[in-house]
Amino acid sequence: MSRKRRAIVTEMGYSTPDRIVVRGHDLPGELLGRINLGDMAFLEMMGRMPTSGESVLFNALAVTLVEHGLTPSALSARLTFTGAPESIQAAVAAGLSGLGSVFVGTTEDSARLLQEAIPDPHRPPGDLRALAARIVADWHRRGALIPGIGHPLHKPIDPRTPRLFALAAENGFDGPYIALMQSVAAEAAEVYGKVLPINATGAIGACCSELRIPWRACRGIGVFARAVGLVGHIMEEMHTPIARELWTRAEDEAREHALAGGGGG
Repeated sequence: MSRKRRAIVTEMGYSTPDRIVVRGHDLPGELLGRINLGDMAFLEMMGRMPTSGESVLFNALAVTLVEHGLTPSALSARLTFTGAPESIQAAVAAGLSGLGSVFVGTTEDSARLLQEAIPDPHRPPGDLRALAARIVADWHRRGALIPGIGHPLHKPIDPRTPRLFALAAENGFDGPYIALMQSVAAEAAEVYGKVLPINATGAIGACCSELRIPWRACRGIGVFARAVGLVGHIMEEMHTPIARELWTRAEDEAREHALAGGGGG
């Protein structure tokens, strides 16, 4: 018995000999020269143009995630480019492959925590402090790190967080998700007995939730933003290379350690 075929449909876009349509908008006539990259990303993800307030906040979230220095993802991109300079896309892909539970992925995790705690933002729980206490107690009992809370360098405040929350407030997005994240951080500091600031991914997860972006899509903002940063690293590598030095220095030190009797057989 043959399988009934489903219609193959998409609302993302289409082309004809004389038209290119993206999310219902004429690309040359309505979008080119009229919107920025962040707004285009919002349109692609959410299926509509952002309001002015959404544009400010969403673009700020993306900018926050573009550059973080010589992280493992940046090093991966540089080293891959060193081995395959003809394939910049492979170098970017190598760097993006390192975005996970340690880097960028906690944006998704913090948004998930908040959205599961408050499934309907129009009907937030009455006592956010009590809800935060239950969340922290659960994570503490499991011996797990609360996503979006704490930072190895930025203490007592991650400087990105107050700025993002200020932009959210200025544009009408200081709602229950940001309030809950702040309550979770305050409760966690008491329970764990140490300084645990809301880090950038926690702030972004809260702001994404205020923007009604599903938690499963939040890491995607980090992916496209970090791709921009990785292209920058690769361009710097073209003119001021460091990857070969990192490679040869690591090899030299490993060899010296082995010859000194420190390991290997």
